[in-house]
Amino acid sequence: MLVKRKIVVFWMILGLFMVFFQIIIGGVTRLTGSGLSITKWEIITGTIPPLNAEEWEESFEFYKDTPQYRKLNEGMSMSEFKFIYFWEYLHRLWARLMGLVFIIPFIIFLVKRWLDKRIIRRLVVLVILAAVVGLFGWIMVASGLIERPWVNAYKLSIHLCLALVVFSHLLWTVLLSLYGANKKYTIMRRSMLTFLVLMGLQIFLGGMMSGMKASLLYSTWPKMGTEWLPSILLDPGQWNVSNFVDYDTGPFLITIVQFFHRGIAYLLILCSLYIVFQSNRKTNLRHFRSLNVVFITMLIIQMALGITTLIRTAGTVPVLYGVLHQAGAIFVLTISIVLFYFHSYKSTVY
Repeated sequence: MLVKRKIVVFWMILGLFMVFFQIIIGGVTRLTGSGLSITKWEIITGTIPPLNAEEWEESFEFYKDTPQYRKLNEGMSMSEFKFIYFWEYLHRLWARLMGLVFIIPFIIFLVKRWLDKRIIRRLVVLVILAAVVGLFGWIMVASGLIERPWVNAYKLSIHLCLALVVFSHLLWTVLLSLYGANKKYTIMRRSMLTFLVLMGLQIFLGGMMSGMKASLLYSTWPKMGTEWLPSILLDPGQWNVSNFVDYDTGPFLITIVQFFHRGIAYLLILCSLYIVFQSNRKTNLRHFRSLNVVFITMLIIQMALGITTLIRTAGTVPVLYGVLHQAGAIFVLTISIVLFYFHSYKSTVY
């Protein structure tokens, strides 16, 4: 029975790694402006890319009908098109591969009765969540094929958050499978829950930052341009529905998103310092202390990556630092969920 359990847990951990890389590939796709290169959503036939010059020309012609090509990329060469096509294709192909890696073993484990009812319920929810992420991914892409030459930043952020909900749900299932669900509720559980709520908001704002390429407007730190508090935020006339809906017609929403993204980052650092101090004061368990060190270290690295991404922005968002910053967010979220779990459940380890 122990071998069966190890196989199932390994399968779920493999799923975690695949979801992680899918989010990273999605980040590269966004930062390279590749997301609109494939204009059709073909679940089965879309698995095969163009195989000859004629098929490549056909795909290129479809792309030429998009607002992104007409407004931003007119005159693009075929080799440039193939570059952006590659990232969007890889993003979709990896999603299909994840589906196969999940569904086939899931059916086998069900037939062999290797899964208990609690895990089955959680995995069924996972399938539904993954389907919603895929559907919303196409809704997001479609938002950039009509009028604006890029995807809607709100929809991009929701798509990112949904993907991280899938990741978090699977991570929690792995923890339950490894350590059980014997509740204990330590005094630090509420603080960790507060941190996770703030983290969720920060990730949403990070998606908005990416969707609007907000670092292009303010690429300085610690000030935003020459101001600590941009004067546009103090103008009552800017606080209207139009500036929130048609955000790409002016700098207001870009400014407010970046201002709060910076502010919540500082708040998360303070919150983490409180959590680590209180946790170390209330427990002498070595493993908890080790997790706390990783927790605060990752937060500092993540903040440094965010600042580096900002100050390295010069006409375009640096893909490498932007993707590392996104990966850092997933690592911080992971360690936060692990800490929250061990503040919520008893374990033979902690």
